[in-house]
Amino acid sequence: MTARVGWPDVAKGVCIILVVLWHVVTKHAIEVEGAGPITDAWATLNAQLLPLRMPLFFLISGMFAGSAVNAPAGVSWRRRAGRLAAVYVIWVVIQTFVLAWTPDFDTARAENGWQLLAQLTISPTNLWYLLALAVYLLIARVVRHVPTAVVLPVAFAIAAIAAAGLIPDLGNLWQLVQNLLFFLAGLRLRSSIERFAAASGPLRTVMLGAAYVGAVGAVGVLGMRQWPGVWPMLAIVAVAFGVAACSLLDRHAGVIARPLRRIGRRTLPIYVIHMIPLALIDGALRGSGWVATPAVEVAWPIVLTAVVIAICLAVHAGLVRVGLGVLFDPLLLVDRVAAARTAG
Repeated sequence: MTARVGWPDVAKGVCIILVVLWHVVTKHAIEVEGAGPITDAWATLNAQLLPLRMPLFFLISGMFAGSAVNAPAGVSWRRRAGRLAAVYVIWVVIQTFVLAWTPDFDTARAENGWQLLAQLTISPTNLWYLLALAVYLLIARVVRHVPTAVVLPVAFAIAAIAAAGLIPDLGNLWQLVQNLLFFLAGLRLRSSIERFAAASGPLRTVMLGAAYVGAVGAVGVLGMRQWPGVWPMLAIVAVAFGVAACSLLDRHAGVIARPLRRIGRRTLPIYVIHMIPLALIDGALRGSGWVATPAVEVAWPIVLTAVVIAICLAVHAGLVRVGLGVLFDPLLLVDRVAAARTAG
């Protein structure tokens, strides 16, 4: 049996940590009384990571979607897309009810049936990654016989249009559209990406990191974020750096890579649950009179990110233990019913 390559799990671990950190900073830390320049610096840093965290996440997802997308019968991709869409619906509904208890927490939540319907379709919530993957699997299946030399340039053009602000402002719809490029790139270029990762050493990684920092700085200073083609090119540089850095970590920094791999294999429960404990913690602290100090501003986002991730993993383990694993894989229930009918 071929050993599982570790760097994609490292990359997924990094990405989910950055997702949680982004929400900790932008939805909680900046609202804390006493927050000042240090928290602003955290917010700025997180904003510069936008071209990295979700594009890299989708690249890795695309790399491992080939067997589903290209299966002759087409059952595999439908099951995977259906599972993702069902998980999205389940957790949007759960969030809608739980977040009603935290009205001051700054995140989208449906307040009536029409808003909920919009969030389930055309106006994705913070859980949009799941809906995006379901849609991407459908698109990838439809265009599976179209040459890569056609598919990727078209996806690049779509990403450029979305990044230019030409998509209606409907929740995270623009993110769903512009990240299709990286899912399809992971799907179509997996072998090339794996060779690139294996050949990446310290020098290449440092050079790509410097290119990413320089590009981010230039885009920010010159206000180029919405110039045609700038965002996808910036994200390509960021993703190349991310692949090289995660491969390097996996091969040479086991003490860092091992926990990242463990987290990277458990991204789904962290992703769907994390907004709930964050909102509840935010609500509890808002009423406590707690005031941030400079030392707290430095450490608090890191501490809270770790706490939220730990809570998510504990909640997931508890729900699975009491038989509610179907919240994370609704097809388990379908399979059980089918098995029961067959046995009967």
